[in-house]
Amino acid sequence: MTIIIGLIITIVSLIGGFAALGGKVSVLWQPWELVIILGIALGAYIIANPMKSIMDTVRALGEIMRNAIPKKRDYLDVLALLYGLMRELRAKGRNEVEPHIEDPRSSSIFQNFPSVLNNPRLTTFICDYFRLIIVGNARAHEIEALVDEELHTIHRDQMKPYGALSVMAEALPAIGIVAAVLGVIKAMGAIDQSPQILGSLIGAALVGTFIGIFSSYAIVGPLAQKIKSVREKRLRPYIAVKQTLLAFMNGAAPQIALEHGRKTISEHDRPTIDEVESETMSPGGADNVQDILQKGAA
Repeated sequence: MTIIIGLIITIVSLIGGFAALGGKVSVLWQPWELVIILGIALGAYIIANPMKSIMDTVRALGEIMRNAIPKKRDYLDVLALLYGLMRELRAKGRNEVEPHIEDPRSSSIFQNFPSVLNNPRLTTFICDYFRLIIVGNARAHEIEALVDEELHTIHRDQMKPYGALSVMAEALPAIGIVAAVLGVIKAMGAIDQSPQILGSLIGAALVGTFIGIFSSYAIVGPLAQKIKSVREKRLRPYIAVKQTLLAFMNGAAPQIALEHGRKTISEHDRPTIDEVESETMSPGGADNVQDILQKGAA
């Protein structure tokens, strides 16, 4: 919604200010200049990026339009899931915990947190590192190095749409100049026409430069920055998982380990200690982990 509001304010301010200055708004409508600029930009984008990155850019644009970032409920689900798995690991043997990790979709613990299961990458991330903990040979510092390397890889993959759109934003002013040059060439071909016609052609050519600069700094650049912001927020649950598991491996009790993970969440979305405790410890709640563990044991 904020993207739509921002675009409306930008366009209304642009057109309204131009009209208030006495400009003819109709001059700004140059569809063939748009075809040239957008066509070159799209073609260059396809040349520069593999199909996976192009499709990921489409997904990223959908994410920013929906503002698809983790909410407090999502963080609570992740922390409650980790708590359930850590309690199982402390209370039961490896053979009893392993089925939850090997087949999370059939796990009585995972099934109670569909927001995690609906994120296959996060589910795999959690299961992989719990599997390493179950093996019991890996040290905490080794796991930390491995997690950091994977997070670096995930971050690099997630930032590809941002990088690609940033490059396109930098290129758009130059593409606008290309469209303007073509317009000037057209105007030079009509040099024998009246000043009124020639002025109209030159004005249309300059619109190409305007469109390139405007789309770069007011549309594509901000969209790229929004993608970066959303994608970085979508990585925060991974950081919470990392810190929780490292604390657990270093001997912290499950509830204390959750605090290590909770502290990595930004203040705006961070659940309180009481909220986390209510999700994981309070007896009698339909969604708390104590009930989940009892269901699993049954």
